[in-house]
Amino acid sequence: MIGRPENQRTAPADPSLIDGFKTAATAIISDNLSRLPGAANLRPFYTGGTMVGTALTVRTAAGDNLFIHRALELIRPGDVLVVDGGGDESRALVGEIIALIASTRGAAGIVIDGAIRDSAALMKSNFPIFARAANHRGPYKNGPGEINVPVSIAGLVVEHGDIVVGDQDGVVAFPLAMAPELLSAVRAQEKREEEMMKSIREGRYSGAYGKR
Repeated sequence: MIGRPENQRTAPADPSLIDGFKTAATAIISDNLSRLPGAANLRPFYTGGTMVGTALTVRTAAGDNLFIHRALELIRPGDVLVVDGGGDESRALVGEIIALIASTRGAAGIVIDGAIRDSAALMKSNFPIFARAANHRGPYKNGPGEINVPVSIAGLVVEHGDIVVGDQDGVVAFPLAMAPELLSAVRAQEKREEEMMKSIREGRYSGAYGKR
């Protein structure tokens, strides 16, 4: 079943807003989300910079990627394919071929609460992929599954259309509506931390970091 028809997808995020988060660290984004939301135990399987895009959500049966293939037909440029695989690591849901399909269709990345395979090839690529583990065992293609529904990714709830950001520290997501205010808060913290590090280098530091 599909949770939301293709023609009811949310509008893409403003490109300038997406660009703003490409230079924002997930650690600082997390600080400004009260340090609460964030996917735990996902690691990057790629070589490159920050991933930013809007969530195209998928929920799959454990070890089954039928609905990932269906979601590939819905990808718009800038989408992050966010796959709730229930945290199952017994079978890989995505490998080099699916990653190539997604990247050539303009996806911004893939986040999987589950396993991938072809990890050596993926690690040489700059296409962002986050997952729990690597496993050579391939998936079933029987279903069931859902697309464009709320999903839970390693403890992080992601809604269709949320902004998803990932870097070497992990993955965070948040509603599009709060993104402008969040980005302003992130920029303000970046400025404070830049001044703090300058004070450390110049010998002026007086313990301000321990008071935050």
